[in-house]
Amino acid sequence: MKIIDNKNEAIQELKRISNRTNSDNNNKISEIVAEILKEVRTDGDLAIEKYTKKFDGFNPKPMKVSGNELKNAWLEIDDNLKRSLEIAHKRIKIFHEKEIPSSFTIEGEHGDKVQRRWRPVKSAGIYIPGGRAAYPSTVLMNAIPAKVAGVKDIIMVSPGNAEGKINKTVLAAAHLSGINQVFRIGGAQAIGALAYGTNTINKVDVITGPGNIYVTTAKKLIYGSTGIDSLAGPSEILIIADKTAQTTHIASDLLAQAEHDPLASSILLTTSKDQAKEVLEEINKIINDHPRKEICMQSIKNWGLIVICENQELCIELSNFFAPEHLEILAFDQKKVLEGIENAGAIFLGKWTPEAVGDYLAGPNHTLPTSGNSRFSGSLGVETFMKNTSIIEFSEESLKINSFDIINLAKSEGLHSHANSVQIRFKN
Repeated sequence: MKIIDNKNEAIQELKRISNRTNSDNNNKISEIVAEILKEVRTDGDLAIEKYTKKFDGFNPKPMKVSGNELKNAWLEIDDNLKRSLEIAHKRIKIFHEKEIPSSFTIEGEHGDKVQRRWRPVKSAGIYIPGGRAAYPSTVLMNAIPAKVAGVKDIIMVSPGNAEGKINKTVLAAAHLSGINQVFRIGGAQAIGALAYGTNTINKVDVITGPGNIYVTTAKKLIYGSTGIDSLAGPSEILIIADKTAQTTHIASDLLAQAEHDPLASSILLTTSKDQAKEVLEEINKIINDHPRKEICMQSIKNWGLIVICENQELCIELSNFFAPEHLEILAFDQKKVLEGIENAGAIFLGKWTPEAVGDYLAGPNHTLPTSGNSRFSGSLGVETFMKNTSIIEFSEESLKINSFDIINLAKSEGLHSHANSVQIRFKN
């Protein structure tokens, strides 16, 4: 983990970290994924079975998890975990209910009326990663806004383990969320199944949820035939701190991100030189006994960074430049720092708000833009599962009053029939 105190060097390092998934391997991965998607589109379930056996090591027949297995998963988890999932579900649901967009109508003085109407998509597919860890929280974060939006058909896919089993807590979260269509498949082939449909799995309108580079590439390639939430990269956290922040808090929060993935990034911008050294020492101390030591070490070594800034203004400037997925502000005047922040997926204020709060039950969605994309996008939400339609209704009087300007504009673009479509309505 580097410690640097030079602005230009910091900018170069932040660029390198932000581009960490852009490599020469991407073209090769795209070719592999394109071939998988092509087979899924033409061969359906046979292709799903082929690639599940190849990549996950089990025969997915039957693909669908039974209703009894979902119900039993909920019954079999301990009561404390049930309670935690229920609390998280309640808080996330309350937050997302506030996101429901409003339809509206504007009536003109001459009898014209224009409206925007919001409706849910008919079907959605949610992808829940497996692999290094189980993510019941991701089930809640994807299923709840879809349910709140009013989506009727929600299909969940998640890779099984070597025995073909999906994590019990993940299934319990699906049961709690009211998801009854769960399929034990993952990878690019699962995205293909949701995008194109097979005999077993229906085509959906929108696909959401994070995954590895193959899943993300598949989402990129199918976009257009099916909607997606975003192209999520590896997770990242940036912490802005001053000398009032506790070293142990900073180190722990940086490692909370590093333990996700070898490509996860943990960055500290601090105004204290002593703090920079102390945090690095604390990380090295904690990491030795960490149960995910190898993952943390790779992440911190390759994508960890500490920048000593001469003032908070530089911290804010560098943070906005990087546009982090998660931003923690651990500073005496945190509200002042907050005022300067323009780009961040989610912001966590003060020492009592570690990023883990947002991961699990604060309420706002934890599916956030990565790799600098918070410059132009935000979190997954209810609108991800909705679409808007414009409704326009003019009266004779309104069209007549506006006809001159419509015709003028149409003629300025050289579109004769556009102009004529208005003129013809007033010819005797």
